[in-house]
Amino acid sequence: METAAALNNSAVALTEANQPFDAIPLFREALTLEPENPFLWLNLGIAQQKTGDYTEAIECFQRSLVIDQDLTEAWHSMGLIYYELGEFQIARECYNSAIKCNDKDPKIWNNLGVIYFNENNLEEARNCFEKSVSLCPQYYDALFNLRDTCRELGDFRAAAEFERILSSL
Repeated sequence: METAAALNNSAVALTEANQPFDAIPLFREALTLEPENPFLWLNLGIAQQKTGDYTEAIECFQRSLVIDQDLTEAWHSMGLIYYELGEFQIARECYNSAIKCNDKDPKIWNNLGVIYFNENNLEEARNCFEKSVSLCPQYYDALFNLRDTCRELGDFRAAAEFERILSSL
């Protein structure tokens, strides 16, 4: 009999190899062994997300959060889905919940900044992108977004500096 951990490891490898349809049954089997394991629910949600089944993915992420409400990756993953669906307010709420769990993740700050940028809240977008860059100074996406936000705000000196940094990466 395989353990939940062994099934999870195999399924994660399949998901990372872009074979989420093959991974999903393994995650489900692992969950029969450990139904209260939030990481199994999270990983199943990630596989579901890769298949484009956002409804199932969100249900899995929510299930993982019932078990562990501080699971940053579940909040972040739900934020990505809601962003893709154009549900910016819900995505922003998910990212803010992720930040409450872990305020040191530059990707979350960057993604939150993208939400604010799309809502034309440029000052908040800039704050988020600056926070992201402060956590990871060579994070290309955040630097790119910060440069564009500075341009939109008319701060061309800052935009030029971020352009210089980008071109050196």
